[in-house]
Formats: sequence, C-alpha cells, structure tokens
Amino acid sequence: MIRSEILKEIAPILRDKLVVCNIGLPSQELHLIDDQPSNFYMLGTMGLSSSIGLGLALSQPKTVISIDGDGSVLTNLGTLPTIANNVADNYILLIIDNGSYGSTGDQPTYAGLKTSLTRVAEACGCENVVECDASETASVLQQAIDSGKMTIIVSKCESGNIKVPVITMDPVVIRDRFMKAVQSS
Repeated sequence: MIRSEILKEIAPILRDKLVVCNIGLPSQELHLIDDQPSNFYMLGTMGLSSSIGLGLALSQPKTVISIDGDGSVLTNLGTLPTIANNVADNYILLIIDNGSYGSTGDQPTYAGLKTSLTRVAEACGCENVVECDASETASVLQQAIDSGKMTIIVSKCESGNIKVPVITMDPVVIRDRFMKAVQSS
C-alpha cells in the first residue's frame, strides 16, 4: 500500500475533523481524493505540519489530525518532545512512513534505514505511540479518535506516488476557509 491508498481509506474518517496535511504530494493527494474546507493543505514549510496541528489542538476543543511524513518529521525532530510535553488529548499525529522523501523523488530517509520514528517518539516521552501496517491505518486512526487521548501513529507503507495535479487554490483561500471550519461548531 502507498500513501495515496492510505489517504483514500482514511478520508471518510477525516471528514468532520480538522486536518493539517504535510506539504507537497500528500496535500495534493488529499485534495484530489476528498477536498474539504476543514483540510489545511501545507504548500510550504516542510516539517511544520505536526507543530501547527499541535498548536491548533491546544487552542480549541475540536479533534485535530496532522498528517505528516517521515521525511518531514525528521526535518523537525524538535516537534516530538514538544508534543510529549504539551499534551492535547484532541490531537493525533499520523506519520505516514514510506521511508522516502516522496515529494522530491523518493530518496530514502533515515526512517527507511535504521531510524525508528516509533522509538524516537517514545524516547521523547510521547505516551500513546502506535506503529501499524498501512492496511491497519484506518482502524488504528478510528481507535485513536475514540480513545480521546493524544496519539502518535506511525503507519508503515511502501514508497510511491500517484500523478496528481497541483493545488491551484490560492493559499489565502485555503487559509480563510480552514479558519471558518475551525470557528464553526
């Protein structure tokens, strides 16, 4: 299973949640699969989806799901101890770990070699860390939502991309419609 297949399976679960999606192809894939005003598509700032999602979760009560990649988390490892020390039980970080920098040509990441993001998150103090196979992601995500506890999910999948168009929506439009979704009840 590749990232886009995971996104297709979890899209119905994401529908009534606030979603902050990683830059590049993950955002483009989610936009193509199921564009929602409650999805904040990152068009820049690699590595900050998890940080932005945590800040959003800490500032309001709705469930927030950050969809991040192993490459992005590796570029901002400081986010994991920050998450561990600022618990927001309405926050879920879903790391789609395909062992590659998917948006830039599938170069291998260290998570695809020796580094376990599951163990790194645990070592940083994150209490609810679940590693799963790609095919289990939807059920693990639903269990995390139902638990009402902050959870880090590391979904292990194969590397690979589908051809998707770029998001032509203006970033200001993405921001404004997302802010309305945050403010609505």
